Amino acid sequence: MEHVIEVSELTKRYGDTTAVRDLSFTVRPGHVTGFLGPNGAGKTTTLRLLLGLNTPTSGTATIGGRDFGAARRGLHHVGALLDAQDVHGGRTARAHLRALAASNGIERRRVGEVLDEVGLGDVAGRRIGGFSLGMKQRLGIAAALLGDPSVLVFDEPLNGLDPEGVQWLRALLRRLAAEGRTVFVSSHQMSEMELCAEQLIVIGRGELIAAESLGAFAARGGSQGVRVRAREPERLVSALLAEGAEVVPGEQSLSVTGVDAERIGELALREGVALGELTPLAASLEQAFMELTADSVDYLTGEPR
Repeated sequence: MEHVIEVSELTKRYGDTTAVRDLSFTVRPGHVTGFLGPNGAGKTTTLRLLLGLNTPTSGTATIGGRDFGAARRGLHHVGALLDAQDVHGGRTARAHLRALAASNGIERRRVGEVLDEVGLGDVAGRRIGGFSLGMKQRLGIAAALLGDPSVLVFDEPLNGLDPEGVQWLRALLRRLAAEGRTVFVSSHQMSEMELCAEQLIVIGRGELIAAESLGAFAARGGSQGVRVRAREPERLVSALLAEGAEVVPGEQSLSVTGVDAERIGELALREGVALGELTPLAASLEQAFMELTADSVDYLTGEPR
């Protein structure tokens, strides 16, 4: 397919260090695909290989079946933001985008359109060196959108954005995917990926851990148990413990594991205990990520004191 990202047996070594090892995955259009992994997992290296900024030791990384590094006027095909700080601070936002437009055969009017779309229309004449990180992120996103490409690749685009900016970007990513584009986003912000990504590519130490839907990946983290509110919790706790459940009392509820919600309801009925709440708690993306990448973390912190 024209817009498919295909990584096949990709390996990149720097001396004795292997940043990416025999990595294979596919990213298809019509979805926001999150690219996750601990620090040092090889995400940025993979994106640089995909965009032709580095040469693989072996394997391939293609877009639409072609090596993007050889593409002419690449902004018409792929828009990318890898480092929002990598921009000439002495130029204005408008001049920066006009230079990119001219080098890619893009009409000048498009510059004003994307500046307005990312919320920088009123500061287009200001020098980039005075921009905050969030403003530079918006400018980088504008540059990625400049050629109206079918494939978009973003590396940590949420960094520096305020809450309004995060909400705006979330909506933008969803819209771009709904238009049938391929949207590939690297991020450490699990809560945001949980809200906007539908598919996930997860790597650790340069190797593939998972390539599946967000729901399937989160489910691999297991259940967090059941939250229970009861009028007479002591009687229910005794019955639950006799059933082999683990019960952790909270201020207003019980956290129960080892027994499902249906069985808890049956025990409450048997004991004549009225329930105010009986809620199965699904595993979160963050929980699944922490569990499944635990062996791939290079910089593990100690327990908080």
